[in-house]
Amino acid sequence: MTRVTRGFVAKNRRKRVLKLAKGFRGSNSVLFRTAQQRTLRALSSAYRDRRLYKRNIRSLWIRRLNSFLRDNSTGLMVEGGAGTQATKSPSYSVFIHQLKKSNVLLNRKVLSQLAIFDPVSMSKISHFAART
Repeated sequence: MTRVTRGFVAKNRRKRVLKLAKGFRGSNSVLFRTAQQRTLRALSSAYRDRRLYKRNIRSLWIRRLNSFLRDNSTGLMVEGGAGTQATKSPSYSVFIHQLKKSNVLLNRKVLSQLAIFDPVSMSKISHFAART
């Protein structure tokens, strides 16, 4: 049986892996075996972290909204223990519920940007949600 060296197929595969490993430190970008392990780990981390990034950004928007609501009390009517209504600073979840009830179709990103860059209009939105 003749010997097969797998010339260009293996060479192209190694070149592709080493190209992905460009910029890694030490032998991780030079030696094929370690480069293969590092790129496999790097690609799986990148896949995972693309999703984590979206979660972190959404939680940042929620924190910004919550802090705006605490700083600028809108006075939502909240049910008390014996059916009485008291006015207090709304929590984030109550505010979002009031927005959905009043058919305000703004997402959390836009609301947090309004809270930062245009607090006057954001307070108008929160007063509008408090009325309904």
